[in-house]
Amino acid sequence: MTTSLSPANAERLKEAFLRCRDMEGSLREQLEAYAEEGREIFPAYGEAVDRLVARLNENGGGENAPRVGEVMPPFLLPDETGRLISLKSLLDHGPVAVMFYRGHWCPYCRLNVWAVIQAHDRIKALGAQTVAIMPETQAYAAKFKSEASAPFPVLTDLDNGYALSLNLAIWLGTEIQRLLSYHDMASFHGNDGWVLPIPATFVVGRDGRVKARFVDPDFRKRMEIDDLIAALKSASEGR
Repeated sequence: MTTSLSPANAERLKEAFLRCRDMEGSLREQLEAYAEEGREIFPAYGEAVDRLVARLNENGGGENAPRVGEVMPPFLLPDETGRLISLKSLLDHGPVAVMFYRGHWCPYCRLNVWAVIQAHDRIKALGAQTVAIMPETQAYAAKFKSEASAPFPVLTDLDNGYALSLNLAIWLGTEIQRLLSYHDMASFHGNDGWVLPIPATFVVGRDGRVKARFVDPDFRKRMEIDDLIAALKSASEGR
């Protein structure tokens, strides 16, 4: 079994991403379709991810992240232009979906953000907002925002400082490092630590408390868009 991604298979993964992004169906169905195609194209990576997820679950990955009813810890992070944005400044305008992404290179994150963008008008109609947080430098945060045409801020959590404070930061391990070595993670992150956040979504009400959350060590799974909308609607109504 190959443990490296050939240029031909890299191209196949790009094609699979576009197919899954444009397919009819829920975000879950798109993610599952991509995971299935990815496992066929690059089976060594799919199996390594299974082992990583099992390890994280055994160690309670993400369990101690903020829970429903708890106060969401504040943040003050730069957006893709360098402007500092705080959680409080966002909450002044309504409930917020705080979404953690692994990086601009992650196809699952790109599928996730694409689905959120498609729902942006529904989110805006509720008086709610979204904000993305990722551990990449501002140049790559800007790339992520630009390529997705995201109508919301993309914040840089360099060295995963905020993710660490929420018990979301994880080390990928040597096996995943080897399989993803074709990505220049040191350039993306400004360090060679190979630490990423568990992708997570927190719906925070104007009172600063978590109204709903989705935290799963398996980055191939994300909060469904209908669940996100329902949580933001509830939060906007003060429930």
